[in-house]
Amino acid sequence: MDFIRKEPIEEGWSGHRKYKAVTADGAQYFLRVMSKEKDAKRMEELHGIEQNLEAKGLPLSRPIALESHGSEVYVIETWVDGLEAEKVIPSLTTDKQYDYGWEAGRILNIIHQIPAPDTQEDWEGRFSRKMEYKIRSYEQCPIEIPGGEEMISYIKNHRHLLKGRPQTFQHGDYHIGNMMIEKERLVVIDFERYDYGDPWEEFNRIVWSAQAAPAFATGMVDGYFNGQAPMEFWKLLALYVSSNLLGSVSWAFSFGEEERKTMEQQAKDVSVWYDNMNRLIPSWYQKYHRE
Repeated sequence: MDFIRKEPIEEGWSGHRKYKAVTADGAQYFLRVMSKEKDAKRMEELHGIEQNLEAKGLPLSRPIALESHGSEVYVIETWVDGLEAEKVIPSLTTDKQYDYGWEAGRILNIIHQIPAPDTQEDWEGRFSRKMEYKIRSYEQCPIEIPGGEEMISYIKNHRHLLKGRPQTFQHGDYHIGNMMIEKERLVVIDFERYDYGDPWEEFNRIVWSAQAAPAFATGMVDGYFNGQAPMEFWKLLALYVSSNLLGSVSWAFSFGEEERKTMEQQAKDVSVWYDNMNRLIPSWYQKYHRE
């Protein structure tokens, strides 16, 4: 596919070059450029999975083509001509926020119907190593966050919950910041961090959604579970949120002051929501009743 114009997109942390690309006839596409050696095989797998998800009728940025250009691979997808959900949804009524959240949860439930490969390592062992690494990274980081020690204690006391957990395909970064509103429809974008693992771990980034719009985050949980999340989910969510936050603190420290402030604020919010890990269901979740 030949493009007459490529406008850089600066948002995101992938390291890939991303563009709004335009052809001679005016058609617009999302273009991701990456190293062939490093990412081609992974993107081929993702391309096939996205086609599978599209066939299920999910509103996604639709895969168009994978093209080789010298030492690079072009990943070409439809251009979502909409607005960023994290900017639109907080300004809506709580009813509408909740409805969009329900749709986000419904979509995620369908995404998780794609099973992990049979060769996937046991989840308990794999994620236990990841948690230990994040705890060590946090303890070696000069930043201390509110409730950090309580989170570490919760992780150590509840790691048994990982035993026997199922594994599925994961979007890898599922939250309001990777969604668009196009003609009043919620569209999910940015599958580049996809992985396989416990489907409930996918909720570890719900803190971003809860900070932006608690009714949206509430709807996301309700939509995923069709109205009733089991207590086992809330116990695991507290573990996954704690682990992710501890790891994010050391990550943010290496990126600069703005990122540090963002993660410190998130830590404060999580500490309040969970009352320093004294409650299992975070306070942003409120059983929703329409008026």
